[in-house]
Amino acid sequence: MKNKFLIAAFCLCACVFSQNKETYTYAVKEADSLKIDVYKPNNIKKSDRLPVVLWMHGGGFAGGKRDNPAEVKMMKYLTEQGYIGISISYRLLLKNLKINSGCDCPKTFKLDIFRQATIDYLDAAKYVVNNKDVLQVDPTKIIAGGSSAGAEGVLGAVYQKDIFVDDISKYNAVNFSGVISLAGALLNTDYISKYNAVPTVLFHGTDDKLVPIGKASHHYCAIDKLGYLILNGSEEIADKLDDLNTSYYFHKVIGGGHELCQIPFKEMKTVLDFFNKTIYDEITIQTKKIITKDD
Repeated sequence: MKNKFLIAAFCLCACVFSQNKETYTYAVKEADSLKIDVYKPNNIKKSDRLPVVLWMHGGGFAGGKRDNPAEVKMMKYLTEQGYIGISISYRLLLKNLKINSGCDCPKTFKLDIFRQATIDYLDAAKYVVNNKDVLQVDPTKIIAGGSSAGAEGVLGAVYQKDIFVDDISKYNAVNFSGVISLAGALLNTDYISKYNAVPTVLFHGTDDKLVPIGKASHHYCAIDKLGYLILNGSEEIADKLDDLNTSYYFHKVIGGGHELCQIPFKEMKTVLDFFNKTIYDEITIQTKKIITKDD
């Protein structure tokens, strides 16, 4: 009898939680049916319109899933803090190819991968805005977030859509109130201006061999390699935001590698506190937290 009660309790808990996750298709592009998983708090009311973190997973444009265990854990955490968490899928254009996003990947192909990831992310954001009532989101409080390859797509959507999108009028209704970049980079920080700068959270390691923390080539490819492409990492982004007097939180790890692309669960309270103060209270905060790896 006791075992039956435990089984019933487990099924009830699983059912209650599963009711707060809904999956929608936001676009179909050739063979790819692109979906979003929408996680809502248990106690959400019909009249609620909540802030949202729209998340793009990493994986080198070849792997990863919107429902990776870390992504699911993060979405659940966000709902516990009064947010709606949305995790997206996007086209993995390097999946099943013999090359990765490194030095053998031609620069032109690499740029197109960045561009298509940006477009997929913007299409997901547009779907969220267009369906704001069903999803119960506040379209003025969308925080863009991503890890590694996802961070590059997210930063492209927030700061570089003018160069990646032919018709940006399609996304006039899409506005981001903040951004989270875990080991991400831009093509050029000149694309950040007083008109598009938003409160930005950056995590990066000084010894990241894939995505440079400063200004350097992607994967540190030599100039004679096909994949030679200069990027501006978190250090450059933070400096630009500092010049613009825009809020940022830069978590810099001396000796840290690309593992800084992992979701920093221990720092998530600090991250959300930063957004609460900069977005809701409109306080300008510029913080550089510098630690040494394994401290």
